[in-house]
Amino acid sequence: MIKIRKGIKSDLPFILDLIKELADYEKAISEVDINLTQLENDGFGNKSVFSFIVAEKNNQIVGMALYYTKYSTWKGKCLFLEDLIVREKYRKSGIGSKLFNEVIRTAKSKKMKRVMWQVLDWNQPAINFYKKYNAHIDNKWLDGKLIQTQIDSFTV
Repeated sequence: MIKIRKGIKSDLPFILDLIKELADYEKAISEVDINLTQLENDGFGNKSVFSFIVAEKNNQIVGMALYYTKYSTWKGKCLFLEDLIVREKYRKSGIGSKLFNEVIRTAKSKKMKRVMWQVLDWNQPAINFYKKYNAHIDNKWLDGKLIQTQIDSFTV
């Protein structure tokens, strides 16, 4: 049986493992800079910036969804799903749906105007998963970002 529950601080080592598993799947493991201390500070410090839920099977964490509040000047409060991760050997068993359903319930209870996320254009299993929800996959907007070294080297 799968149990979905709110994440707690002692879950973070398992969350970090899941993050690394996803990064490896996405062929980007070298881009993971996050560590346990930063996750603890960012998730459970004075000004936490994210929340998460976990999926447990036989008292083991087998999946998670990490999200935070984002703001749209056109719509208002939105829930941004940063990661929905299910351990590879547990995929296609309904765990992702249970996690995503709970994310949607959370957004609804907090009166969010949207649930948003990103999916890599080559990750067809994930795209198919979200399409089961009639999700709009937008290929018109391009992501922009500055990385840490660019921010650090910025001068006024």
